[in-house]
Amino acid sequence: MVLWTPLLFLAFMATTSIASMNKETYIIHMDKTKITASDHTLGIAKPWYELMMDSMHEILSQEEEDMSPLELLYIYKTTISGFAAQLSTKQVQSLKRLNGFLSATPDEMLSLHITHTPQFLGLHLGEGLWNAPILASDVIIGIVDTGIWPEHVSFKDSSISQVPSRWKGTCEEGTKFSVANCNKKLIGARAFYKGYETIVGRINETTDYRSPRDFNGHGTHTASTAAGNLVHNANFLGMAKGLASGMSYTSRIAAYKACWRRGCTNSDILAAIDRAVADGVDVLSLSLGGFSKPYYSDNIAIASFGAVQNGVFVSCSAGNSGPFSSSVSNAAPWIMTVAASYIDRSFPTTVKLGNGKTFEGSSLYSGERTKQLPLVYASTAGGQGALFCLNDSLVPKLVKGKIVACEQGINSRAEKEEQVKNAGGAGMLLLNAEIYGEELLADSHTLPATSLGASAGKAIKNYLCLNKNPTASIMFRGTVYGNIAPVMAAFSSRGPSLVGQDVIKPDITAPGVNILAAWPPKTIPSLLKNDKRSTSMSCPHVSGLAALLKSIHKDWSPAAIKSALMTTAYIALLSRGNFTCPNNAFLQPGDLNYPSFAVLLDQNASNTSVTYKRTVTNVGTPMSTYVVQVYEPNGVSVTVEPKCLKFENLGEKLSYKVRFNALRRTKSSTNFSFGSLVWKSEFYTVRSPIAVT
Repeated sequence: MVLWTPLLFLAFMATTSIASMNKETYIIHMDKTKITASDHTLGIAKPWYELMMDSMHEILSQEEEDMSPLELLYIYKTTISGFAAQLSTKQVQSLKRLNGFLSATPDEMLSLHITHTPQFLGLHLGEGLWNAPILASDVIIGIVDTGIWPEHVSFKDSSISQVPSRWKGTCEEGTKFSVANCNKKLIGARAFYKGYETIVGRINETTDYRSPRDFNGHGTHTASTAAGNLVHNANFLGMAKGLASGMSYTSRIAAYKACWRRGCTNSDILAAIDRAVADGVDVLSLSLGGFSKPYYSDNIAIASFGAVQNGVFVSCSAGNSGPFSSSVSNAAPWIMTVAASYIDRSFPTTVKLGNGKTFEGSSLYSGERTKQLPLVYASTAGGQGALFCLNDSLVPKLVKGKIVACEQGINSRAEKEEQVKNAGGAGMLLLNAEIYGEELLADSHTLPATSLGASAGKAIKNYLCLNKNPTASIMFRGTVYGNIAPVMAAFSSRGPSLVGQDVIKPDITAPGVNILAAWPPKTIPSLLKNDKRSTSMSCPHVSGLAALLKSIHKDWSPAAIKSALMTTAYIALLSRGNFTCPNNAFLQPGDLNYPSFAVLLDQNASNTSVTYKRTVTNVGTPMSTYVVQVYEPNGVSVTVEPKCLKFENLGEKLSYKVRFNALRRTKSSTNFSFGSLVWKSEFYTVRSPIAVT
């Protein structure tokens, strides 16, 4: 039985001094196997966390200085062992004397990583993973995000069976949210805000809901992307019409709200993960993160490790810090790290200049095309800051009735649009900075506006310099299918990971640009205050696909699900106890039985080579033979032994070794080269990517 203590105020006193009166929230990690009873509690059976509290009281009460109350925010019991509390620096030092103490890390604020995609990914009603017998299974997806809008049609429970008896979760009441808001589809909803409120103060219920209800929209969007119902005739302001659904549309949803208006604290996220695993989720989806850090100090990595140990698949977004290299977050090997890419659907626009030249852009504006209008930019549109359309930088008499060109950067795209609209502009061209290349993002604009790539932006600025009376028009072409895809999004964070270059990260890419899904009716899609309309995510796509695989293969581990998705598409703080490495074994990170190969070679040394071992399991058909094909990276020779794997039974395991030898590499603009190792049978193809640095 899993016990839970969401909030506990301890009445015992803790030492403080004038120098240590200021407190902050710390996350304390413990090795519960080393927590023992003190003499006065011997013979009394107590859970480990109660023994921990006894020890804390004993240690802190020994201090001789003035006392002050200690507030405990959370006790973590399932995926990690420990607690979150507001502590002074001196109290943290005192707690290091606790038996089983592992580490103390200050809490921090993390950020969110902000219809047609099932078909793009090969999912069709009545076929393959979407056939009826498979979809009858009950798989529960936990969404750690900004909450959920329960009334949305994506979360209705018509024609759904009873809630699985193994489910231990509940729906917590709060601001405009009650138990009645849950049903057989949305089977759980909780809110975690103790850590957040210690940093920013009590949540303002006029700008957010102090409950699982979603004010931001991000959580509703991710939940529906992962497991939203089939919704016929879905559209966004008349565009992208069709059947909308989550990847695993019959899965149950449990919403864990740990993200608020200014972000998400580690302490709240850990509480959400801990509770979700105890409740009984099968899959966890987290479209959030911070900066990359060593696994032993990465609280999400540590909690995710505990979740995987409990049989829960964990999917996290790679981050939105691209296109810079080594910007990937959530890079622990046991996490499915998901990058963002385009699908084959677009919302194109055509911008025509006064000289007749045209350029293609992208927009979700649903109104009429503009006439050929005067075009202004920088000094012709206003004063300092007009280049980027910053706050109060545009002059109405220069802008009114004209199209304004705005450079990307400094402020948000929505804020630029608001400035143009407030100044009386008739339209807007968003010009990409050079670093974002030809990336075209489709925003939900409230006036005629479009994004444009860097090359178009350069040409338009040149036109503006050479013409005294420049003009432009914008035509909106609706929804278009058949584009080349997938293509990586410029904003999607890149590898290699700074903390684990022995593993390729991100693991996989999924649709994450211009994704249309459920949205709260009271949250405006453009995020502009004066937008009266009502109505992107890669991580929840993979979370939903993982749920589909889990529905078919109930005995598959999180690692097996991760391997299936990727190939067809040593620390106490992590183990939370004693762990001993084999004395006579040669261990190297590259031997981690991972579906991909990250190879670190010294290209300047002669005869540099490494050999990695992999063990594979037959989940296809009995009596099957796989033959290897190698696509060598630039500057590396690859040898595989054996070259043929012959399976006689389902579930049989066979091993092979791969030797990578450094050769003289041909000139390249990067320090990386890529290839793949492919095993082919009569029916199946299994591909493992290779990245060499």
